[in-house]
Amino acid sequence: MWRYTGRDRPPFATAPGPGQESVWDYPRPPRIAADTREVTVQFGATLIARSSRALRVLETASPPTVYLPWDDLVPAHLQRCPGQSGCEWKGLAGYWSVVVGSERLDAVAWSYDDPHPAFAALRGHLGFYPGRLDCRVAGIRVLPQPGGFYAGWVTPEIVGPFKGEPGTGQW
Repeated sequence: MWRYTGRDRPPFATAPGPGQESVWDYPRPPRIAADTREVTVQFGATLIARSSRALRVLETASPPTVYLPWDDLVPAHLQRCPGQSGCEWKGLAGYWSVVVGSERLDAVAWSYDDPHPAFAALRGHLGFYPGRLDCRVAGIRVLPQPGGFYAGWVTPEIVGPFKGEPGTGQW
């Protein structure tokens, strides 16, 4: 059985073509990369965020997780909600709901108010689950990372396979 060592792309990984990135070339621990493409998040026809100052967290086996700066969000549509989770790399996350009129999506975004020092750049940013909102990068609708648990943004330039797909529980 193949076991990831952090030094090589596994034999089952899709080889990236021109202009593509393999999630198996992303590091562990993860790193942050700036993305200047336009990113939008909508709930129905309502704009929740528009930014060209996104941060992508790149971690082995997962599509990038995208974080948008608070200044590029529409705060009137965001409300803190109960719940927390911990990440060994980033720290303790708190959750946010998106509210538009009488409609509410609970825990569709999260933030790190006091991230670990290596991820301090995430302070003042929110991440969004792309499976529950209309998230786009450069006008292209994002697909959610498989499995329903993770929050990676799958765009056409990202190749896997991805953590969360059937048979990936041992990753």
